[in-house]
Amino acid sequence: MADNILITGPSLDPAAARLLVEAGYRPVYVPAYADGNGLIVAMAAADPVGILARMGHVGEAALNAAPRLAVISKHGAGVDNIDVDAASRRGIPVLNAAGANAVSVAEHAIALLFAVSKKVIPLDRGIREGRWEKSGFQGRELAGSVMGLVAFGAIARQTARFAKALGMEVRAHDPFAPADVFAAEGVESVEDLDALFAASDIISLHSPLTPATRHLVNAERLELMKPDAIIINTARGGLIDEAALSAALARARIFGAGLDTFAQEPPPADHPFWSESRLVLSPHIGGVTAAANRRVGIEAAQGIVDILAGRPVPQARIVNRAKLTIPA
Repeated sequence: MADNILITGPSLDPAAARLLVEAGYRPVYVPAYADGNGLIVAMAAADPVGILARMGHVGEAALNAAPRLAVISKHGAGVDNIDVDAASRRGIPVLNAAGANAVSVAEHAIALLFAVSKKVIPLDRGIREGRWEKSGFQGRELAGSVMGLVAFGAIARQTARFAKALGMEVRAHDPFAPADVFAAEGVESVEDLDALFAASDIISLHSPLTPATRHLVNAERLELMKPDAIIINTARGGLIDEAALSAALARARIFGAGLDTFAQEPPPADHPFWSESRLVLSPHIGGVTAAANRRVGIEAAQGIVDILAGRPVPQARIVNRAKLTIPA
């Protein structure tokens, strides 16, 4: 009987699923955002040798229910929905597929920026409700604006290319990116994050969520921003202090924000964001395109197959490599 690979979601791109099957494994799916006891029960029933993590949180209790588990591979870049420390204590490598969805997520960042800056949502709503709000409307031109990128990985670099093509000046803050990466993209490196917030017309977040980056957009940094500044977040919701952002928007401290991610997903029904017209929101779908799903799914599945076969994987893909001994 084939060993199981648990997919924490209801589906996987057919090419990625086929890759697992052809390698001799059986994909087992769980409902979207299965969490807590539901995931533990599914884990115990499947007894998987690998997890392909899509939706919901894979915590220590779930790992305890899978004694044969040998690898976790994230369907994407961010691994904050995986208890990496617990996996590391068990000697389980955690892989990601950073960069495979860069084009799609960067496109979505630009789409959110246009929707916020051009007020597309309220204008569309007005027409549908019988209002013709041309009189008194004043649009906003993005060419010539300064976009500040927080982190400068694959998605941020693709976002920079799109922004520059639209006539924007791009600067970025990333203490871990080498100077030649900034030079290759023609993007100015800004060491002081506060200075980046103060000087930018647009802040686009691309950082992973870590204890150091949690709430990097806080009340203090919002006060530094220009009154017509825009925040875009296609990374992780926890990067923003949502209460502080709600307060800033309520008093028009900044122009608006476009958010694809939230601290709690889905957000609660009483979240203050729902009443804020300066926000454009989407349900964490920046990388959910047919092309990106195929690339990310195949890369995530191939990582599982390679680890289980004892084949080397690029060290940069093993997010907990410093705590493990994995074939190079």
